[in-house]
Amino acid sequence: MTTLRLAIVGAGPAGIYAADLAKKSDRGVDVSIDLFERLPAPYGLVRYGVAPDHPRIKGIIGALREVLDGGAVRLFGNVEFGTDITLEDLQQHYHAVIFATGATRDASLDIPGIDLSGSFGAADVVSWYDGHPDVPREWPLDAREIAVIGNGNVALDVARVLIKHTDDLMPTEIPANVEAGLRSSPATDVHVFGRRGPANVKFTPLELRELGELRDVDMVVHDEDFAYDEAARTAIASNKQVMVMDRILQGWRKREVGAASRRLEFHWWARPVEILGEGRVEAIRWERTEPDGIGGARGTGEFREQAVQAVYRAVGYFGSPLPGLPFDERQGVIPNHEGQVLDDEGALVPGVYATGWIKRGPVGLIGHTKSDAMETVDHVLTDQGMWWTPQHPDERSVDELLASRGVRFTTVEGWHLLDAHEQALGAPAGRARVKVVPRDEMLAASLGEPVR
Repeated sequence: MTTLRLAIVGAGPAGIYAADLAKKSDRGVDVSIDLFERLPAPYGLVRYGVAPDHPRIKGIIGALREVLDGGAVRLFGNVEFGTDITLEDLQQHYHAVIFATGATRDASLDIPGIDLSGSFGAADVVSWYDGHPDVPREWPLDAREIAVIGNGNVALDVARVLIKHTDDLMPTEIPANVEAGLRSSPATDVHVFGRRGPANVKFTPLELRELGELRDVDMVVHDEDFAYDEAARTAIASNKQVMVMDRILQGWRKREVGAASRRLEFHWWARPVEILGEGRVEAIRWERTEPDGIGGARGTGEFREQAVQAVYRAVGYFGSPLPGLPFDERQGVIPNHEGQVLDDEGALVPGVYATGWIKRGPVGLIGHTKSDAMETVDHVLTDQGMWWTPQHPDERSVDELLASRGVRFTTVEGWHLLDAHEQALGAPAGRARVKVVPRDEMLAASLGEPVR
């Protein structure tokens, strides 16, 4: 039987799904897999990109954990690709590698004033409230009025976390520093801006419905935004998801507002054109748009302003280049054909593959990642003529390499120790867990060392 030593860089859903599919494949190939993750803990986007008050989405960790706990895949956490282990190292120890590093940067928004103090990318604040170890412990929450630019689930998550009463977040796993920051926030109004209409939003019905259940928060929508054109009416009639979201929004139009202490206000047909302020954010200026007849929007020449002291852009994520690999700067992905990585001339790169958002860009929900991984794994298993010929294919050689470089790596067993430690931190308050944030504390807990 043919043996495949496979490395996967990135232990989020994309990488773990790829590992699971490769192990379960019935292709006459004996697959041995090592997962490399730069953070001490696995699960990537599910742990650090999903809002803490969405435990049902985080429930996907259960399925991912089954893969890691099955014993067929080894995890090397706290290992940075390009520093602790390189592409050349992988070529010496494996037949092929799949990169599943995701897209963690904010996409840019090129409008005047976007770089003012008080203007942030949504990815950064998401990392903060999700307890990512590589972002500062404190976040500048000094704005009473906040703008969120975007009409996808990330925009909705950011708006919800910033306006929600902190006590209502306490059953979740938010870290102590995040609780302290949110309790000090003076925010009373969050304004969400989208350049198209209510029938074009990219939210999911569940997210939208849950938003309307926030305690002591008014949902404010404007009747002028609901003058639907034929394209919008067709979308509502033909798409069940759009129909459900329209029903929710129509219900919000009928609500009485004014009694709550906080407000979440939606501005559709609003294209932000400038962030105003002298040195820091003071207002957002936008152009009123209108339907263009084919599902899009065009400007009307009418401009409006809203006083805000902070702006969060949630207009998409963007991938980051990896050492020694080709990168498409325009799309923010590793150039590839169905997961087979391509060089700058468009030729296949032997032994190198990609899956997840670094392969296709930040589109689709977490569940879509499995079919994407299947496509990539299919190519890995059928491309035997493109595999590398490693000089040190035995498993122990990888442990020895990392140890020789002083890399303090974590394992699946180490994740269990950290997991138990976080659950113990939450137990006194009746919470499922309290997430550990500092990397040194995560590492100590994972290695069974005293946590200060």
